[in-house]
Amino acid sequence: MSRVLPSVPHAVSAAAPHAVSRANFLGLPTIQGRASLALLVWQITFVCAFAARVLLSALSLSQDLIGASMLPRIFISGALMDAITGLYLVLPFAVYLWLAPRRLYQSRVGRAMVFAGIALTIGTSLYLIASEYFFFDEFNARFNYVAVEYLIYPTEVLTNIRDSYPVYKVLSAAVAMSLSLTWVLRARIRAAFAESSSYGSRTLVMGGVALVTAATLAGVNLQTVQRGHERVANELAANGIYAFFSAARNAHIDYEAYYATLSTQEAATRVRHLLGQNNTQPSGGDNPFARHVDNRDLGPVRKMNVIVLLQESMGSEFVGSLGGRGLTPNIDRIAAQGMSFTHLYASGTRTVRGMEAVTTSLAPVPPESVVKRTNNEGLFNLASIAKQAGYAPTFIYGGYGTFDNMNAFFGGNGWKVVDRTDMPSAKFANIWGIADEALMDNALDVFDKQVARGEQVFSVVMSTSNHKPFTFPAGIPGVAEKGGGRDAGVRYADYAIGHFFDKLQTRPWAKDTMLVIVADHGARVYGRAEVPVSTYEIPLVIHAPAYIQPQRIDTLASQIDVGPTILGLLHLSYDSRLPGRDILRMKPEDGYAVFNHNRDSAMMRGDRVATLGFGKTMQTEIYDPVSKQLRPAPHDPQLESDAQALFQTSQQMFVSGLQKE
Repeated sequence: MSRVLPSVPHAVSAAAPHAVSRANFLGLPTIQGRASLALLVWQITFVCAFAARVLLSALSLSQDLIGASMLPRIFISGALMDAITGLYLVLPFAVYLWLAPRRLYQSRVGRAMVFAGIALTIGTSLYLIASEYFFFDEFNARFNYVAVEYLIYPTEVLTNIRDSYPVYKVLSAAVAMSLSLTWVLRARIRAAFAESSSYGSRTLVMGGVALVTAATLAGVNLQTVQRGHERVANELAANGIYAFFSAARNAHIDYEAYYATLSTQEAATRVRHLLGQNNTQPSGGDNPFARHVDNRDLGPVRKMNVIVLLQESMGSEFVGSLGGRGLTPNIDRIAAQGMSFTHLYASGTRTVRGMEAVTTSLAPVPPESVVKRTNNEGLFNLASIAKQAGYAPTFIYGGYGTFDNMNAFFGGNGWKVVDRTDMPSAKFANIWGIADEALMDNALDVFDKQVARGEQVFSVVMSTSNHKPFTFPAGIPGVAEKGGGRDAGVRYADYAIGHFFDKLQTRPWAKDTMLVIVADHGARVYGRAEVPVSTYEIPLVIHAPAYIQPQRIDTLASQIDVGPTILGLLHLSYDSRLPGRDILRMKPEDGYAVFNHNRDSAMMRGDRVATLGFGKTMQTEIYDPVSKQLRPAPHDPQLESDAQALFQTSQQMFVSGLQKE
């Protein structure tokens, strides 16, 4: 019990005689009546947000993602965001307390509603602490656009969460604690029903709350607390709930209003220069990507089948031939017989970004891949050129292609879609799809039928098994059926690749087949930097021993360059609007990679990384591939301008329709 101290000033007590009475042990006014209930809900959200920040900061310190010297800023800025977020969350309840007639407010129904609402607030806040912990452990970030995207597909995502995390244990604990704490607070809650405040006094208090809310909406956002180059510290200073709704609100933004851009003419000039190679000629017109690619100097067109195995979460960190952990003996043996690209970077952190890069070569403009955007049909893409060259393009996926709009995107852009609905019932599957081994068998069956019909194969095969909940068929050497985590996922994905490769060699058409193995993205994004470059490193292996000599290509390149490089190896000449380039025609100094991370975009050339941030910010950093760290550097105007040009042109060509066939 707090002791009673002198009354608050007369002006305050007169303004709200029943909302504020005596002072508490801190010397601050004690809020009573209906206002005390709103304050209680605000306090619950604030304390739980503080607890989440303590937990996430401890995790970050243990992983050396932040330094102890950053904690004061993290907690001071974080307290501001938590206070504001709590204010927004309590508003609906405050409106009820303001407008509810005394008869309803003090009735059994009214009391039950309040008790239930407070219990729900406590339980939800506690559950969100655990949810944020697991999300942060995976992404080193607060809830962001990834979380928003996941909720669009609740069946797949919620089932994956249930199978991957101790959902029921956490939920049970949250319910038990919420009921217990509500019981502890029952006297304080009951006391609030004894007040007899007037509607006028409540209106005065609510007016003050509305003014404060309006001021925070106008003057405070994530950028207020997210300053400096320490990405993880900035994430910790944010509030998870606020960050989630900010990501949802900015899901469809005017790119030019929020990101640094150049004049259209300067951007076009720079893009034409960036894409120019010794075999290209600009086509003119309004699309700077348009050019003719002439590969006749390489020799006659190679009539090869093309199979692209787009591998879920297969970062370079696992691939032995790239200096990784050696979990991929099959990828390594295929790489030893083919062309291995040692310095390739994914364009994003989601599968749809990998699909966008490989098929359209567009730069990964935030916040959303073109795979999921509206009006994305009829785009000029890899299938456009393949079909002109006589191929029959297919997209083969072991899951349900309605997820992430895959079927609509590929089907609307010249690819025949084959997904789980077209495949026989598999012996093993989880929420994401059938096991990769079965997927590969089904893909081979599709290819055999195409060859029998006299069609040339050009296919993208998307795997699913290397993904939480990491469950696999029994009997695979070195792969636990469950509980093996990411290592088991990588080992199984590699096993399935070897299974496919060995079966492929038995086909008479295999000798004229180009097998491409490339990841959709790395396993997870982590690190202090705004764009954690090292986590974007992925393998690219191209195997066609009858046509391509074994070799390693060390040129810095991007996932958006995969398609044009394949076309170059086929010796095809074509009119192009793909913004990617043929890696094999690049000079070492010409290579660059492009990235998207949450709301930031970046371009790396040499050891310099130019990042375009939300709010028209730009910065240049130096990347150290040994320590895998970024450090601040003076602005590089040329690199920053090239980054602006490529990203804004990708956005403009898509939005304007000039990237359509």
